[in-house]
Amino acid sequence: MSIIKIDMNSPEFIEEMEKTVKFTDKVIAQFGWAYNPEDEVNKGVQMGLARNKMMYGKRFCPCFMVDTTGEKPKSVDDRVCPCKPAIEKEIPEDGACHCGIFCTPEFAEKKRIELGLEEVAHSHSRGLTKEECALLLQKKELDGDELVSLLEARELQMVDFKLVDVREYMEWQMGHIKGTDKLVPTSSFFQTWEEANFAKDENIIVYCHVGSRSAHVARILTDNGYVNIGNLTNGIVAYPGEIER
Repeated sequence: MSIIKIDMNSPEFIEEMEKTVKFTDKVIAQFGWAYNPEDEVNKGVQMGLARNKMMYGKRFCPCFMVDTTGEKPKSVDDRVCPCKPAIEKEIPEDGACHCGIFCTPEFAEKKRIELGLEEVAHSHSRGLTKEECALLLQKKELDGDELVSLLEARELQMVDFKLVDVREYMEWQMGHIKGTDKLVPTSSFFQTWEEANFAKDENIIVYCHVGSRSAHVARILTDNGYVNIGNLTNGIVAYPGEIER
């Protein structure tokens, strides 16, 4: 099974995207929620919902894997937008759904203020030692600053690892972390992973949009004997380094 490629400039996708935006507008109005102040987050989720509708016939949450082994595609954790966990737990308790598009008005306002105060740039002037690199690569969960430092160290040939994007082809086209070695979409994961031919003792870091699909992939790989798998905890949306578009 090859990577499924959807042309986001095609009339079919543009039409489905317009329908999806109307859908999320209705969800916002129905529940009295607000959109995330970060438009890029909202657009990414909307495009993922539109993509899943075209691929699977349902607006499965794009931050979770879809199981296609049965008669019908099924979202892992039963995530169909607006999903039950978001309605019953995530938004009431955390202020936002896992994918980040839907928020309470209070959460959205607080986020808006934080974004205004947040420093635009991150400093990575301090280089890592080889020992620090080795310790970082043992971590199961990495934040964006840690990955930036590891990529800088890799350029200096101080460390070796593979960086793998497990989002879909369309998301890859929209932007991916500079230095990514391979795209292995979750929609064709097992076949594409096998073709990549990674060794089970390689250092591998996986990432997705907000960290959910990649965390699931990390668990699968660990269960299958891969011993050095790290996950970018909050995904590409929280990554402070360079993005290739």
